[in-house]
Amino acid sequence: MTNDHGLPLAGTLVAHDHEGWSAALRAEFAENAHNGRVGGRLLSETDRVRVWEIRLAPGERLPAHRHVLDYFWTALTAGRGRQHTADGTTREVAYEAGDTRHFTFGPGEFLLHDLENSGVTPLLFTTVEFKDAGRPQDGPGPWVG
Repeated sequence: MTNDHGLPLAGTLVAHDHEGWSAALRAEFAENAHNGRVGGRLLSETDRVRVWEIRLAPGERLPAHRHVLDYFWTALTAGRGRQHTADGTTREVAYEAGDTRHFTFGPGEFLLHDLENSGVTPLLFTTVEFKDAGRPQDGPGPWVG
């Protein structure tokens, strides 16, 4: 997986080796290892793309989910988030409206993570997945609503 020309995931690394992860969070990651619902609400889908909305009130979470398709997200509001990833790391992220990150996945690559609004203002994102990246889909395959 690469993003933004090789930049690391957004935010500041605050923990590793599953430090601070509850048993319930670890179980959620195991249960959702192939969850392809990468947003809160599917806004649009064509043969080429899926467009998702992520809207999180303070304290709300988007459960663990797996990205296998090339995609990008754009923050529509400023705020703060916390993200756990399957490698056992936790990141704190400060978002500004307009922040955007692009991700590209090679065969067998994926990103399994969650997102929690750790701030005091609502977070709103648009995520666009590219279904026609010129390779077969692996992982969760087509999302079914």
